[in-house]
Amino acid sequence: MTAARYDVVVVGGGHNGLVAAAYLARAGRSVLVLERRAGLGGAAVSEQVFPGVDVRLSAYSYLVSLLPDRIAADLDLGLTLADRAVHSATLLGDRALLVQPGSFRALTGSPAEWAGWQRFYGRLTTLAEDLSPTLVEPLPTRAELESRLRDPQLYRDLVDRPLADVVADHLDHDVTRGIALTDGLIGTFADVHAADGLAGRCFLYHLVGNGTGLWRVPVGGMGAVSGAMTDSARRAGTEFLTRATVTAVDTRDDGATVHWTDDDGTTHAVDAGHVVAGCAPAVLEELTGAAPAPRPVGAQLKVNTVLTRLPRLRSGLDPAVAFGGTCHVDEAATRIDAAYAQAAAGALPDVIPFEVYCHSLTDPSIVGDTGLHTLTVFGLHTPADLFTADPVGTREEAVRRVVAQLDAQLAEPLADVLATDAEGRPCLQASSPLDVEASLAMPGGHIFHGDLAWPVATDAQPAGTWGAATAHPRIVAASSGGTVRGGAVSGLGGYAAARHLLG
Repeated sequence: MTAARYDVVVVGGGHNGLVAAAYLARAGRSVLVLERRAGLGGAAVSEQVFPGVDVRLSAYSYLVSLLPDRIAADLDLGLTLADRAVHSATLLGDRALLVQPGSFRALTGSPAEWAGWQRFYGRLTTLAEDLSPTLVEPLPTRAELESRLRDPQLYRDLVDRPLADVVADHLDHDVTRGIALTDGLIGTFADVHAADGLAGRCFLYHLVGNGTGLWRVPVGGMGAVSGAMTDSARRAGTEFLTRATVTAVDTRDDGATVHWTDDDGTTHAVDAGHVVAGCAPAVLEELTGAAPAPRPVGAQLKVNTVLTRLPRLRSGLDPAVAFGGTCHVDEAATRIDAAYAQAAAGALPDVIPFEVYCHSLTDPSIVGDTGLHTLTVFGLHTPADLFTADPVGTREEAVRRVVAQLDAQLAEPLADVLATDAEGRPCLQASSPLDVEASLAMPGGHIFHGDLAWPVATDAQPAGTWGAATAHPRIVAASSGGTVRGGAVSGLGGYAAARHLLG
């Protein structure tokens, strides 16, 4: 039974809502978290996707980079994040480009490309080291941020110039340019030749995490991350209600009332001094009756598979090496441009650029003693609008295309190594942006809840604040798209919300 009034009610039990709840409860606030789904964690969950197959897939989010060490330490999360053995591999039929720390299998035979790569990523490492600490501090102005950077020109270039031009300053080859550009397109539908900053912002947040930009595998799967956050919040006294769908938030001068329904359709209400909106900004607009802004557009195709073994490759590269980091398929710069042009014109790209990950190589615990492997495909430039007319048929066609593209790189069909579930069906499950929206209440299937922002003060979020204010003084934002700084599984939105309320 919930209390009559809480200091804070958190709407949404995703990872940002959990982080906010943990900080606030540890500070002595009474906190209630309301979550629509049966379990907590939002997109940061592990699930047994296939009946009878004892594998804990990170069904939605799957890697950790932006989660600051400070948050993990403050909340005693006790997480183990494992480094992947390989930075990336790019499959090119009978060839492959392999990038590992300190080595680069030259694609062109010229040392110039390797030198350009080293210079670019050396500059990005410096930027990450300087910028990362500011993400857990009050918002700086752009001038204040640039004054702290040893290489402010790179930041200015990312803000003011098309990402494709910044990459071209350092890299010449179509394939290596494409590898770099993909970090500006994860979950973001953007033209890398535009100066609108969409790709640049996405790129920045993918390269600055914890001062290294390394994307690491959470041991135990993404559910271990949200589970640790839940435990931290619960130890501090947070209360949780799942299967509680929030239907409205009414504000007043001294607080707010949150209305929600349970599985039986019974309506409930709870009062709070403040509300933390762990939901997307578009959802908050609906809950408060505000005029809706344009809905965000997610742009990713996620395909989860379980394999009996890793498939052999046409290039002869050891599949444990190829899939040991980020494996790029059809992600040359020209492929990316062609796919964007087709998707922007309303057509599913003929060739969908995508990446492949095998987390069971880095974290065997997620498959236990089954001897199986997980393989995850993440496709770019597949915006939600493409699936609206025929959601199932378009998703099936998109999956057919990426499987055919992957098969073109393999020495044997993917179907030959797919495990089967308890009913004899191949272990392959796909989610379009519309599927993500339906499952996680992320409008448009946008994995960041909306377009990312530069990590500096704005007119609406002044310098010295935490970038979490909303139009309602009693409601504080906590989601990636609702706060100035966020993106991926970072906890930054929840941290900002808590700091805003704790002063």
